[in-house]
Amino acid sequence: MRSTLKEQNLPEMKIEANHFDFNLWFLKDVYNEESLTKLGLNERQIKAVMYVKEKGKITNKEYQEINNVKKRQASIELADLLNKQIFERIGKTGKGTFYNL
Repeated sequence: MRSTLKEQNLPEMKIEANHFDFNLWFLKDVYNEESLTKLGLNERQIKAVMYVKEKGKITNKEYQEINNVKKRQASIELADLLNKQIFERIGKTGKGTFYNL
């Protein structure tokens, strides 16, 4: 079940168990426009999150292309997404580095 949720870019389920029974919760998708706006994301950042939900990852170059911004602006906004713990960076710097949820 967990792998299917991950493949579909859906939130993980929460499981609690004791000696007698267990509870299974399917968590709400927190990556929607309303909740992202409340977190202080701008339109470009929200667009990037939606892109990652669909494609699975985003690079700095893709961020630049979908938002029509320069590399410096893309780096600043991606760093903000990292600081807000919305994105996770895979790789250090340069080619091969990408971001996912």
